[in-house]
Amino acid sequence: MLKKSLIVMSCFILIFVLAACGNNNSVNEAPVNNEKPAEKPVEAPAEKPAEKVVLNYWTDDRHDADYIQATVDKFNADHADSIEVKITVMSENYTQAVDISFASNQPPDVMRVKAANTTQFTEKGFLEPIDAYMTEDMKTKFSGVEGVNIFDGKQYSMPSTGNTIRMIYNLDLFDKAGVTNPPTTLQEMVDAAKKITAVGKADGEYGFALPFKNPGSAFQRSMRAILPVSGVHYDSFDLKTGKYDFTRLGEAVEYFKQMKDDGSMLPGSESLDIDPLRAQFAEGKIGMYMSYASEPGVYSTQFPTKINWNVAPVPTINGETDGVSAVLGAGVWLGMSAKSEHKDAAWTFMAYMYSDEVLQAYHEQGLGLVVLPHIVEKAAKSELYGVEGFQILEREAIWPIAPAVTPEGKNVYDTFFEYMLTGGDLAKVVEGLNTSYNAALDKEIAKGTVTVQPMPDFSPEGLLK
Repeated sequence: MLKKSLIVMSCFILIFVLAACGNNNSVNEAPVNNEKPAEKPVEAPAEKPAEKVVLNYWTDDRHDADYIQATVDKFNADHADSIEVKITVMSENYTQAVDISFASNQPPDVMRVKAANTTQFTEKGFLEPIDAYMTEDMKTKFSGVEGVNIFDGKQYSMPSTGNTIRMIYNLDLFDKAGVTNPPTTLQEMVDAAKKITAVGKADGEYGFALPFKNPGSAFQRSMRAILPVSGVHYDSFDLKTGKYDFTRLGEAVEYFKQMKDDGSMLPGSESLDIDPLRAQFAEGKIGMYMSYASEPGVYSTQFPTKINWNVAPVPTINGETDGVSAVLGAGVWLGMSAKSEHKDAAWTFMAYMYSDEVLQAYHEQGLGLVVLPHIVEKAAKSELYGVEGFQILEREAIWPIAPAVTPEGKNVYDTFFEYMLTGGDLAKVVEGLNTSYNAALDKEIAKGTVTVQPMPDFSPEGLLK
């Protein structure tokens, strides 16, 4: 304003001087103007533009990182004047990192939630109910389920994708070893792994691998499929009695231990993470492993491969046929932080991520199985190799979620991995886990943080109705 006033005043003086110089009369004869120039009205200061809101979005999904980053970039471009989302992709110890962020009052505004941690996050007060933000149309499209994304009548997340687990196997190594079909039982898996290793070890080829650097990751991407198809809850929670029972999981682990003892498992598996495992598979060094529906996208972009590979249902423990495979994580995706200072902006971002445009492209690119009918009906069939093998099967359903507990001592996955490496008395290992987990469950029930309702008549077949 000061600069503008000076310019106006300078122009006035310049005009006056030019007028004087252009007059033929002497300066003394020039008329004197004693009137003061009119003052220019003072303009009101412009309103300070609103500051851009910066949102922090945390996720532990890596397989879709490129797509999600591109989606976030588009959102940021569309909201360049108002909202900017910064995405952080984590790997290990995601749940612990979220715990620490809330304890230090530096939590993300939007976070990835899963069936395995939604209950914990809700009980700890990390998540904000989103009912008030959802439109009636959204409530119809993204209906929630009590105990999955609704707790005490309040909805905290919306469904988007589900996940299936399959056996991914190398056809070239199967042919080389004379294995004609993917295994249907764990014993067949042990035998196939031994044959592949016998003919391929000299070339660095082994029958089986899992990313045991994180035992939880390794067992979850295998046992969470093997158990349900064998008629057991994927978290070893007996729905009939309302108690934990790790007997069948221990039986399944015994086969994994056999592959380790046989030398059929890729050397160094105990320090192997999932991406290095994928790289080894893409190079043709692994005969079989188990993982989620994200794998086709991985081998299309992240680890392009020239090997011949295929997908098959995971084997059962010993040939059972009464099990029902599990569709995992189908009830949740994004959650809003209860401590976010920008909840309206956070919802704007979440609503965008749940838009038809974003979810349809996600489904079509084979990054995950969108379970929402209004998306599936109009989505084009993905041409990505391997996707078809991960599609939901006729005998595949969403199982009830087990209560979340934290036992004293080592968790179930670390305990069974230690048994795989060192051996011991399996019956005592199972007994110790049953005792510690059910003691932890009893404590949570006594505190009122967990409610358990046994279902004496439960049958996996009932999940298909």
